[in-house]
Amino acid sequence: MTSVTAPTHARDSWSRARRYRHSLWLLTSRDLRVRYSTSFLGYLWSVLDPLAMSAIYFFVFTVVFRRDVGFEPYILFLLGGLLPWMWMSGAISDSTRAFIKEARLIRSTKVPPTIWVARLTLAKGIEFVASLPVLALFAIVAGITLGWDKVHVGWEIVLFPLGIVLQAALVLGIGLIVAPLTVFFRDLERAVKLVLRFAFYATPIVYDLGDLPANLQTLGAFNPLAGILSLYRATFFPEALDWTAVGISAGVTALLLVVGTLVFRRSIHAVLKEV
Repeated sequence: MTSVTAPTHARDSWSRARRYRHSLWLLTSRDLRVRYSTSFLGYLWSVLDPLAMSAIYFFVFTVVFRRDVGFEPYILFLLGGLLPWMWMSGAISDSTRAFIKEARLIRSTKVPPTIWVARLTLAKGIEFVASLPVLALFAIVAGITLGWDKVHVGWEIVLFPLGIVLQAALVLGIGLIVAPLTVFFRDLERAVKLVLRFAFYATPIVYDLGDLPANLQTLGAFNPLAGILSLYRATFFPEALDWTAVGISAGVTALLLVVGTLVFRRSIHAVLKEV
Protein backbone atom coordinates (compact mmCIF):
# COMPACT_ATOMS: atom_id res chain seq x y z
CA MET A 1 0.00 0.00 0.00
CA THR A 2 2.76 2.42 0.98
CA SER A 3 4.83 1.62 -2.08
CA VAL A 4 1.92 2.61 -4.32
CA THR A 5 0.66 5.68 -2.43
CA ALA A 6 4.01 7.43 -1.99
CA PRO A 7 4.90 7.64 -5.68
CA THR A 8 1.32 8.69 -6.51
CA HIS A 9 1.48 11.47 -3.93
CA ALA A 10 4.86 12.57 -5.30
CA ARG A 11 3.47 12.66 -8.86
CA ASP A 12 0.47 14.70 -7.70
CA SER A 13 2.72 17.20 -5.92
CA TRP A 14 4.95 17.49 -8.98
CA SER A 15 1.92 17.95 -11.23
CA ARG A 16 0.52 20.72 -9.02
CA ALA A 17 3.88 22.47 -8.93
CA ARG A 18 4.14 22.26 -12.72
CA ARG A 19 0.62 23.65 -13.18
CA TYR A 20 1.43 26.46 -10.75
CA ARG A 21 4.58 27.40 -12.68
CA HIS A 22 2.69 27.23 -15.97
CA SER A 23 -0.13 29.47 -14.73
CA LEU A 24 2.34 31.88 -13.15
CA TRP A 25 4.28 32.21 -16.38
CA LEU A 26 1.15 32.64 -18.50
CA LEU A 27 -0.15 35.50 -16.34
CA THR A 28 3.27 37.11 -16.06
CA SER A 29 3.91 37.01 -19.81
CA ARG A 30 0.41 38.37 -20.39
CA ASP A 31 1.15 41.31 -18.10
CA LEU A 32 4.40 42.06 -19.91
CA ARG A 33 2.79 41.82 -23.35
CA VAL A 34 -0.10 44.10 -22.35
CA ARG A 35 2.27 46.62 -20.80
CA TYR A 36 4.47 46.96 -23.88
CA SER A 37 2.22 45.93 -26.79
CA THR A 38 1.03 49.49 -27.46
CA SER A 39 4.40 51.08 -26.71
CA PHE A 40 6.77 52.02 -29.51
CA LEU A 41 9.87 51.82 -27.31
CA GLY A 42 8.76 48.59 -25.64
CA TYR A 43 10.92 47.34 -22.81
CA LEU A 44 13.15 50.42 -22.99
CA TRP A 45 10.60 52.17 -20.82
CA SER A 46 11.69 49.88 -17.96
CA VAL A 47 15.11 51.57 -18.00
CA LEU A 48 14.24 55.09 -19.12
CA ASP A 49 12.68 55.96 -15.76
CA PRO A 50 15.70 54.95 -13.62
CA LEU A 51 18.03 56.49 -16.21
CA ALA A 52 16.16 59.80 -16.01
CA MET A 53 16.21 59.69 -12.20
CA SER A 54 19.91 58.84 -12.24
CA ALA A 55 20.62 61.80 -14.52
CA ILE A 56 18.72 64.14 -12.20
CA TYR A 57 20.43 62.95 -9.01
CA PHE A 58 23.81 62.84 -10.75
CA PHE A 59 23.37 66.46 -11.79
CA VAL A 60 22.17 67.55 -8.34
CA PHE A 61 24.92 65.80 -6.39
CA THR A 62 27.81 66.47 -8.75
CA VAL A 63 27.01 69.91 -10.20
CA VAL A 64 24.61 71.73 -7.87
CA PHE A 65 25.81 70.47 -4.49
CA ARG A 66 29.12 69.24 -3.18
CA ARG A 67 28.83 65.48 -2.81
CA ASP A 68 30.60 63.39 -0.19
CA VAL A 69 28.49 60.23 -0.34
CA GLY A 70 28.60 57.07 -2.42
CA PHE A 71 31.48 55.79 -4.56
CA GLU A 72 33.06 56.76 -7.85
CA PRO A 73 31.91 56.57 -10.58
CA TYR A 74 28.79 57.94 -8.94
CA ILE A 75 26.48 57.28 -11.90
CA LEU A 76 27.26 53.56 -11.61
CA PHE A 77 26.66 53.73 -7.87
CA LEU A 78 23.29 55.43 -8.47
CA LEU A 79 22.11 52.87 -11.01
CA GLY A 80 23.09 50.09 -8.61
CA GLY A 81 20.46 51.46 -6.24
CA LEU A 82 17.82 52.87 -8.56
CA LEU A 83 17.30 49.79 -10.74
CA PRO A 84 16.51 47.50 -7.76
CA TRP A 85 14.35 50.25 -6.27
CA MET A 86 12.22 50.40 -9.43
CA TRP A 87 11.57 46.66 -9.05
CA MET A 88 10.70 47.09 -5.38
CA SER A 89 8.46 50.14 -5.65
CA GLY A 90 6.77 49.04 -8.88
CA ALA A 91 5.83 45.59 -7.62
CA ILE A 92 4.59 46.81 -4.24
CA SER A 93 2.58 49.62 -5.82
CA ASP A 94 1.01 47.19 -8.29
CA SER A 95 0.26 44.76 -5.44
CA THR A 96 -2.22 47.23 -4.00
CA ARG A 97 -4.36 46.59 -7.11
CA ALA A 98 -3.55 42.88 -7.52
CA PHE A 99 -7.09 41.72 -6.72
CA ILE A 100 -9.08 44.86 -7.43
CA LYS A 101 -7.82 45.31 -10.99
CA GLU A 102 -8.23 41.64 -11.91
CA ALA A 103 -11.53 41.00 -10.10
CA ARG A 104 -13.39 39.77 -13.19
CA LEU A 105 -10.59 37.41 -14.22
CA ILE A 106 -10.22 36.11 -10.66
CA ARG A 107 -13.93 35.26 -10.52
CA SER A 108 -13.82 33.43 -13.84
CA THR A 109 -10.64 31.37 -13.37
CA LYS A 110 -9.42 28.88 -10.83
CA VAL A 111 -5.73 29.39 -10.16
CA PRO A 112 -3.90 29.45 -6.80
CA PRO A 113 -4.56 32.93 -5.31
CA THR A 114 -0.88 33.56 -4.55
CA ILE A 115 -0.23 33.71 -8.29
CA TRP A 116 -2.03 37.07 -8.49
CA VAL A 117 0.72 38.52 -6.27
CA ALA A 118 3.64 36.38 -7.40
CA ARG A 119 3.12 37.39 -11.06
CA LEU A 120 3.78 41.03 -10.15
CA THR A 121 7.00 40.14 -8.35
CA LEU A 122 8.12 38.06 -11.33
CA ALA A 123 7.11 40.61 -13.98
CA LYS A 124 8.97 43.46 -12.30
CA GLY A 125 11.87 41.13 -11.61
CA ILE A 126 12.10 40.29 -15.31
CA GLU A 127 12.13 44.01 -16.11
CA PHE A 128 14.95 44.44 -13.58
CA VAL A 129 17.01 41.66 -15.17
CA ALA A 130 16.30 43.12 -18.61
CA SER A 131 17.73 46.46 -17.43
CA LEU A 132 21.04 44.95 -16.26
CA PRO A 133 22.72 45.38 -19.69
CA VAL A 134 22.35 49.13 -19.11
CA LEU A 135 24.26 48.77 -15.83
CA ALA A 136 26.95 46.78 -17.63
CA LEU A 137 27.15 49.41 -20.36
CA PHE A 138 27.71 52.19 -17.83
CA ALA A 139 30.37 50.03 -16.17
CA ILE A 140 32.19 49.68 -19.50
CA VAL A 141 31.86 53.39 -20.21
CA ALA A 142 33.25 54.11 -16.76
CA GLY A 143 36.40 52.24 -17.79
CA ILE A 144 35.82 49.07 -15.83
CA THR A 145 38.37 46.25 -16.13
CA LEU A 146 38.69 42.78 -14.71
CA GLY A 147 40.93 43.09 -11.69
CA TRP A 148 42.38 46.59 -11.70
CA ASP A 149 41.58 50.27 -12.20
CA LYS A 150 39.54 52.31 -9.71
CA VAL A 151 36.55 50.01 -10.17
CA HIS A 152 36.86 46.30 -10.79
CA VAL A 153 34.75 43.18 -11.02
CA GLY A 154 35.95 40.57 -8.56
CA TRP A 155 34.59 37.44 -6.92
CA GLU A 156 31.79 39.55 -5.40
CA ILE A 157 29.88 39.24 -8.68
CA VAL A 158 28.67 35.83 -7.47
CA LEU A 159 26.69 37.69 -4.78
CA PHE A 160 24.52 39.43 -7.36
CA PRO A 161 22.18 36.43 -7.86
CA LEU A 162 21.86 36.17 -4.08
CA GLY A 163 20.64 39.77 -4.06
CA ILE A 164 18.04 38.92 -6.70
CA VAL A 165 16.76 35.94 -4.69
CA LEU A 166 16.57 37.95 -1.46
CA GLN A 167 14.81 40.85 -3.16
CA ALA A 168 12.29 38.55 -4.85
CA ALA A 169 11.45 37.03 -1.46
CA LEU A 170 11.20 40.50 0.11
CA VAL A 171 8.91 41.90 -2.59
CA LEU A 172 6.72 38.80 -2.49
CA GLY A 173 6.42 38.93 1.30
CA ILE A 174 5.35 42.57 1.31
CA GLY A 175 3.00 41.96 -1.62
CA LEU A 176 1.28 39.11 0.23
CA ILE A 177 0.53 41.56 3.06
CA VAL A 178 -0.50 44.55 0.97
CA ALA A 179 -2.58 42.85 -1.74
CA PRO A 180 -5.35 41.32 0.42
CA LEU A 181 -5.52 44.18 2.92
CA THR A 182 -6.09 46.76 0.17
CA VAL A 183 -9.31 44.94 -0.80
CA PHE A 184 -10.78 45.84 2.61
CA PHE A 185 -8.99 49.15 3.16
CA ARG A 186 -8.95 51.02 -0.14
CA ASP A 187 -7.11 53.99 1.36
CA LEU A 188 -4.13 51.66 1.81
CA GLU A 189 -3.31 52.12 -1.88
CA ARG A 190 -2.57 55.82 -1.39
CA ALA A 191 -0.92 55.18 1.97
CA VAL A 192 1.49 52.73 0.34
CA LYS A 193 2.47 55.36 -2.24
CA LEU A 194 3.27 57.81 0.56
CA VAL A 195 5.27 55.21 2.44
CA LEU A 196 7.24 54.38 -0.71
CA ARG A 197 8.15 58.05 -1.17
CA PHE A 198 9.50 58.16 2.36
CA ALA A 199 11.20 54.78 1.97
CA PHE A 200 13.13 56.03 -1.06
CA TYR A 201 15.05 58.51 1.08
CA ALA A 202 15.27 56.09 4.01
CA THR A 203 16.96 53.55 1.73
CA PRO A 204 20.67 53.90 0.81
CA ILE A 205 20.06 54.63 -2.86
CA VAL A 206 21.67 58.03 -3.40
CA TYR A 207 24.04 57.37 -0.50
CA ASP A 208 25.76 54.36 1.04
CA LEU A 209 24.81 52.86 4.38
CA GLY A 210 28.29 53.73 5.64
CA ASP A 211 27.63 57.41 4.87
CA LEU A 212 25.05 57.61 7.67
CA PRO A 213 26.09 58.83 11.12
CA ALA A 214 27.40 55.96 13.25
CA ASN A 215 24.36 56.05 15.54
CA LEU A 216 22.01 55.61 12.55
CA GLN A 217 23.86 52.90 10.65
CA THR A 218 22.46 50.05 12.75
CA LEU A 219 18.94 51.43 12.41
CA GLY A 220 19.46 51.88 8.67
CA ALA A 221 20.59 48.27 8.34
CA PHE A 222 17.11 47.13 9.44
CA ASN A 223 15.82 48.46 6.15
CA PRO A 224 15.81 45.09 4.35
CA LEU A 225 16.79 46.68 1.05
CA ALA A 226 20.01 48.06 2.54
CA GLY A 227 21.77 44.71 2.69
CA ILE A 228 20.39 43.70 -0.70
CA LEU A 229 21.78 46.84 -2.33
CA SER A 230 25.06 46.05 -0.61
CA LEU A 231 25.14 42.71 -2.45
CA TYR A 232 24.40 44.34 -5.80
CA ARG A 233 26.93 47.13 -5.45
CA ALA A 234 29.68 44.82 -4.19
CA THR A 235 30.03 43.65 -7.82
CA PHE A 236 31.65 46.99 -8.67
CA PHE A 237 32.43 48.42 -5.24
CA PRO A 238 33.76 45.67 -2.89
CA GLU A 239 33.99 48.16 -0.03
CA ALA A 240 30.19 48.57 -0.18
CA LEU A 241 29.70 44.97 0.99
CA ASP A 242 28.32 44.96 4.55
CA TRP A 243 27.76 41.42 5.83
CA THR A 244 26.00 42.68 8.96
CA ALA A 245 23.44 44.51 6.83
CA VAL A 246 23.10 41.44 4.58
CA GLY A 247 22.40 39.21 7.58
CA ILE A 248 19.82 41.63 8.96
CA SER A 249 18.19 41.93 5.52
CA ALA A 250 17.95 38.14 5.24
CA GLY A 251 16.34 37.93 8.70
CA VAL A 252 13.85 40.73 8.06
CA THR A 253 13.03 39.31 4.63
CA ALA A 254 12.35 35.87 6.09
CA LEU A 255 10.14 37.43 8.78
CA LEU A 256 8.14 39.46 6.23
CA LEU A 257 7.71 36.39 4.04
CA VAL A 258 6.34 34.36 6.96
CA VAL A 259 4.06 37.19 8.08
CA GLY A 260 2.89 37.75 4.51
CA THR A 261 2.07 34.07 4.09
CA LEU A 262 0.07 34.02 7.33
CA VAL A 263 -1.82 37.23 6.50
CA PHE A 264 -2.59 35.96 3.01
CA ARG A 265 -3.83 32.56 4.16
CA ARG A 266 -6.10 34.03 6.82
CA SER A 267 -7.63 36.68 4.58
CA ILE A 268 -7.80 35.11 1.13
CA HIS A 269 -11.24 33.50 1.55
CA ALA A 270 -12.77 36.83 2.56
CA VAL A 271 -10.88 38.54 -0.29
CA LEU A 272 -12.29 36.15 -2.90
CA LYS A 273 -15.80 36.76 -1.60
CA GLU A 274 -15.28 40.52 -1.66
CA VAL A 275 -14.03 40.74 -5.25
